[in-house]
Amino acid sequence: MDGIVATNAGQRICFPKICARLRDYRHGFDPDQEQANQPVPWHLSLPHICVALIISALFGYHIGVVNIPLPYISRDLGFGENSLAQGFVVSVCLIGAFAGCAISGTVADRLGRRRAFQLCAIPMVLGPILSAKAWNLASMLVGRLLVGCGLGIGAPVLALYVSEVSPTQVRGSFGSFPQTATCIGLLAALIVGLPISSTPDWWRACFWISTLPAALLLLGMEFCAESPRWLFKNSRWYEAEHELERLWGAAHAKAAMSELVQSEQSDDLEMIAPWKELLDRRYVRAVLLGGGLFALQQFSGINAIFYFSSTVLKSAGVSSDLAATVSVGAVNLVGSFVAAGLMDRLGRRKLMMWSFTGMAVSMAMQAAVAAFGFLKPIRATTTLIGTLFYVFSFASGAGPVPALLLPEIIPIRIRGKAMAFAMCVHWVAHFFVGLLFLPLINATGASVLYTFFSVVCFFAAIFVKRNVVETKGRSLEDLEMLLVAGH
Repeated sequence: MDGIVATNAGQRICFPKICARLRDYRHGFDPDQEQANQPVPWHLSLPHICVALIISALFGYHIGVVNIPLPYISRDLGFGENSLAQGFVVSVCLIGAFAGCAISGTVADRLGRRRAFQLCAIPMVLGPILSAKAWNLASMLVGRLLVGCGLGIGAPVLALYVSEVSPTQVRGSFGSFPQTATCIGLLAALIVGLPISSTPDWWRACFWISTLPAALLLLGMEFCAESPRWLFKNSRWYEAEHELERLWGAAHAKAAMSELVQSEQSDDLEMIAPWKELLDRRYVRAVLLGGGLFALQQFSGINAIFYFSSTVLKSAGVSSDLAATVSVGAVNLVGSFVAAGLMDRLGRRKLMMWSFTGMAVSMAMQAAVAAFGFLKPIRATTTLIGTLFYVFSFASGAGPVPALLLPEIIPIRIRGKAMAFAMCVHWVAHFFVGLLFLPLINATGASVLYTFFSVVCFFAAIFVKRNVVETKGRSLEDLEMLLVAGH
């Protein structure tokens, strides 16, 4: 049957028609030009992104799910006197996340974004089940490790998916949603854990509950759109156009296909790039920029504040662990909403610069009141205000922007592996900051450590100003052609 090809969707299409269609796109063919110039309807892609955001909500939930119940877990499983084992129950999730992150790029490139989400959901169903039924420390650790593997695969894929299916004019706002979902997950973990004081065995239910959204992610992705850009790079052109119609509408799909064809001519057609290609002179600057942003994000001290906020705020007179956690979580959530509103107005670069600057100022305030005795009368108030302003500044820029920016500045050929590399940097830095914060603050004092965090934040603001290009309002195809041409 000459001239007939079968797509992966099982549909049979005339090959000459495909070639003619691609020629039309290559010459900018668009019969609905006037309609295509209108803004892309954002409501078509939003349901698909909401399903994908379950992975961010689960990230927040699993980071926070053991914080309140940990004393009850350690007592029931027989390691109540072992502080190292308690710390490992928290941190083993990060080790699993690093392992999952290391393979996420290959998984996303070979299987596609949808299947990668479904694959990461499997350990996030099995892991909590094992933790909920845990009978000793080892079984709890294995369950937490499985959860971490799922998170490690899913987090980079989410950043890819959101950037690739979002309309250009709202890509920044949609890119801030993962941070918002993480905040919601953290608060959900806190609320779910409240009955533990009256029902000591409730910690098992906390793990069981998390299997429901993970199962929803596994099932829901079956009905979501695949990334049109991934389909196009795999020569599945008909499916790419069909998914663009689902996500952006029929008129805009034609214009988007034309951009995909134009960008194809500026990049290698081979879809799966080897890891060594991250060092190619066309890409290495953007790859190192992504890794640098994630390292600076973590060494700014944000997760030390999240993990030990109750300890920090007790010095400000907030005696309730619950009140400390709620106040930090609430400010974090408000900041993420502010980021959603400003991302496509101010732009990524300016938002990150102001965010890191605000974090630096708040850390400098806390370092000063900790260092100088004559400021002791205002130490409590300054610590409270400084901590909350620091969290707000992070959530409104430095938190959500790096995960959005990297997929925007990396060509699709290496996008999966570059995102995996950057997220591996994130998890390693995250692990060491969480591990070393309390020993360092005990050894050096709060003023020295806060001064270090402040210096890192100031350096990060300068780093962003000198190295980050503004991506607001530009399509991924325009950015790819611009950045590869200007390497």
